[in-house]
Amino acid sequence: MRAKLGLIVLFFWFVFIHIMALEITPVAKGLGEYTRIIYFHVPTAWITVLAFLMAAVYSIIYLKKRNEENDIKAESASQIGFIFCILATITGSVWAKVSWGSFWNWDPRETSIFILLLIYAAYFALRSAIDHPERKAALSAAYSIIAFITVPFFVFIIPRVYSSLHPDIVGESMRQGKIVMNPVMRVTFFSSLAGFTVLYLWFFKQKVTLTIFKMKLRNME
Repeated sequence: MRAKLGLIVLFFWFVFIHIMALEITPVAKGLGEYTRIIYFHVPTAWITVLAFLMAAVYSIIYLKKRNEENDIKAESASQIGFIFCILATITGSVWAKVSWGSFWNWDPRETSIFILLLIYAAYFALRSAIDHPERKAALSAAYSIIAFITVPFFVFIIPRVYSSLHPDIVGESMRQGKIVMNPVMRVTFFSSLAGFTVLYLWFFKQKVTLTIFKMKLRNME
């Protein structure tokens, strides 16, 4: 009952976000109606970082405790993070098309997220290439930890070291590549971040629960 109530609240929370983002929130000067993709693009990028961070944390815990459940959590977080990374890439490409005339410009942020996709695609390739469960979990955990070290570098450092077409999120008008948000825009933006975070945590919980259930069924056979 509590879970169903939580899903209902989450559903109406996203209805609120969509109404605010698409109908009520004012646009930023210089971006016009394209401003509205911010409320979906940025949260997907945020979830990507959060999910990969959780994958690295559970990987560290696995290497310390050698508990299969932590390996499942690390893999689940990586899988969801990879999906959100793809969504961030797609929404970013749409924004690039309407803003710069091309879906892909090899902008530092676009290039960084593309490399990040390749890094985590290799993580799944590694897992599929090893049959021994304990060896797979251990090597995957080590790779996940190393892979996450690159995340802050590609997401936060590279785009700021090199000149980028991508604006920084700050507020109500475009000024020197920055968007200065007014109060209404901030409410919508942070509401979207909160909503996407809760949605990710729900996905994560369901994925882990389902995987553990399948594992128990397999062990009973």
